[in-house]
Amino acid sequence: MRHVVFVNPVGVIGGAERVLLAAVDAVRTHAHVTVLLLGAGPLEAALRERGVAVRVLLLPPALSGWGDSQLRNRGRLRALVRLAITAIAVSPHIVKFLRQFRTILRELQPTLVHSNGAKSHLLLALGGGKVPIVWHVHDFYSERPLMAKLLRNVRKSVAHIVAISDAVKRDVEAILPGVDATTVRNCVDTQHFSPLERDGNLPFRVGLVATYANWKGHRVFLDALAQLPSFVQGHIVGGPIYATAGSQVTREELQAHADALGIAGRVAFLPFQADPVSVYRMLDVVVHASTRPEPFGLTIAEAMSCGRAVVVAAAGGAVELFTDGVDAIGYPPGDAASLANAIARILDEEPLRKRLEANARSTAMRTFSPERFGNELREVYERIFNEKSPR
Repeated sequence: MRHVVFVNPVGVIGGAERVLLAAVDAVRTHAHVTVLLLGAGPLEAALRERGVAVRVLLLPPALSGWGDSQLRNRGRLRALVRLAITAIAVSPHIVKFLRQFRTILRELQPTLVHSNGAKSHLLLALGGGKVPIVWHVHDFYSERPLMAKLLRNVRKSVAHIVAISDAVKRDVEAILPGVDATTVRNCVDTQHFSPLERDGNLPFRVGLVATYANWKGHRVFLDALAQLPSFVQGHIVGGPIYATAGSQVTREELQAHADALGIAGRVAFLPFQADPVSVYRMLDVVVHASTRPEPFGLTIAEAMSCGRAVVVAAAGGAVELFTDGVDAIGYPPGDAASLANAIARILDEEPLRKRLEANARSTAMRTFSPERFGNELREVYERIFNEKSPR
């Protein structure tokens, strides 16, 4: 029986990890599956609850926090110097880690390795052996110049790339010329993420469900909320989950921004939710507020599957998920006034809200089903196996 080993660079459960869980579910009905985690966290328990074999090999702390998102938040030269110093300092740990990494992969004897993050892409290029490797690409690597350069140097190690949207596929083909890439859009569990009617007497609730990454648009959301009637309640759901230095805002910064806008009493902060279905169900409008093009936008798909009215920052892969005015409303990223106007329309026009909710659910059932995702992912694997088979 074929053995697929998934390698994930973190143990937390963010958007990429929810996709990983869906991929594991799709593959384990046709192959033996093991997941190698390079970080500690709730992902291990979620996998074991599914009966999936898990190995854990922790990245050295300095390496887990190393990343080129630091280049966006400091002077470029200063940041490059700091990254170089860090790389030199952790090099003995990297050598030891790679030795352990190679040993585990030899023990597992995979038929194929599926890498779910840029750091694991690089590590597999150094220690993955001759087994076919699939890179699951969740980001625009063109926005990560250092990582893009490193991946360009090791692109010959990858057998195939799975891109989560056409926008990501175009990006990866531009920076990694010659690679084979296929778009396999993310899925959601449409049975779990399902509609539930809210009590119409409750306050009108608008929410942003996102990690505390700098570009997720929390301040834009707060700026828009300040332009809405005072009975509209805002909810920010999420928290810091990644270790890369300089990549996130803090709750204290967001609370200070809400205070400055005079809306602190109208904003509730909820912690990161490994399973956000109850959050979507309590909201009247789910906001996607990313200020940079979104590679996909898993929260958009989840909220649509829950039959909620969704307002989307229309750029990147997010544009591929909805039809404007039919199953969601788009607005220019970073434009708080346009976001506020879109929310106000949904608030004022109940027929519009009802139509968006019904069409969102219909689109999710048709477009984001696990069955479609599993079939497309297994087709990629079969293509690789057929290419590797002797003629």
